[in-house]
Amino acid sequence: MSPADARFRELLSSRLTEAESATLPPLTDTVARTLIQRIDGVRLFGHAYALLSNLTYGSFGPDDVLDFANRHELTGVCIHLLDGEERSLGQMSDERLREFAARARNLDLEVHLEISTTLEPDVDEVVRIAGVMGVRQIRVYSRFEGRLSQVMDRVEQDLRRLARLADQHDLHFSFEQHEELKATEIAELLQRVNHPRLHAMFDFGNMINACERPLEAFNALAPHILQAHLKGVHILPEGDGFGHRGVLQGSAEDDLPGARLLFELLMLGAEEPQVIALALEQENLYYAPAFRHANEEPDPFIPYRDLSTTGIPDGWTLPDLLAAEPGWADDQAAHVKGLLTTLRDIAVAHLESTDSLAGAR
Repeated sequence: MSPADARFRELLSSRLTEAESATLPPLTDTVARTLIQRIDGVRLFGHAYALLSNLTYGSFGPDDVLDFANRHELTGVCIHLLDGEERSLGQMSDERLREFAARARNLDLEVHLEISTTLEPDVDEVVRIAGVMGVRQIRVYSRFEGRLSQVMDRVEQDLRRLARLADQHDLHFSFEQHEELKATEIAELLQRVNHPRLHAMFDFGNMINACERPLEAFNALAPHILQAHLKGVHILPEGDGFGHRGVLQGSAEDDLPGARLLFELLMLGAEEPQVIALALEQENLYYAPAFRHANEEPDPFIPYRDLSTTGIPDGWTLPDLLAAEPGWADDQAAHVKGLLTTLRDIAVAHLESTDSLAGAR
């Protein structure tokens, strides 16, 4: 094994079980060339949640998310309609929405919209706003309470409606695995509806609360993933399930196999990259409880899930939180870019060791 191959295996095996590490593909010339191409064309997006405290309790608005993405030379931004409270996209006039969209275009930034529901009035409103802004990508997830079978039926009905709206308005919807549904269940729903404009949003940590392993969830959703949320998570055992607390991605507290997940996302797609947005969703101090359990019954009860938010944690003052948060967002951008640089350097070193670098140019 060459030094480059050893570095590749060591980096991508971090935070994995021995059995999971054994599934890592070898670093062949083809893999190395593809990895270099994908990294050179990577589409990193800023995510408003990384600045949520300032958007909720401070003076930030969606324009500050654009400024963050522009400063870090990203491809675009993912913004929830509610981010920024009275300054949010959901509260803007149509004229102001068009001005915001024009500013994003002037900065060469794409805008993807997000909502936390699949309910008809909310979906209709985000579709309307997307039309005003010229946006084509929308993230959704469901928050239904009931037996799993009932929830699955309701989500399927909503997905079929989303498919019709996507065709009518030239849109794409990405359904996120959001702590209460397993990735396998979301994949089953997407397979049932089987529509080319319906996709999955893969979140690095939300499967923990659904009692799934990160790589297990990725493998289930892989054929459907169009977008991804990148973040760090510390896993919290809770009975026969797991909660999680958001931490700085790549820190000593981060229990996720971030390097392996990033590699797998980059490699999706045969000829062209499958994933169009890797969103930097730093969620430091966020907490979510266990929703699914190892010993649950075959048709478990799914409790109602409220909107995600990060309050003011114990031991923090609001001024301190608002001051620290932008630095955490900067930290994630630097970490992910550094990880991409390391992966590319390893791929180049591998090709150099096999005298085939010229074939990658």
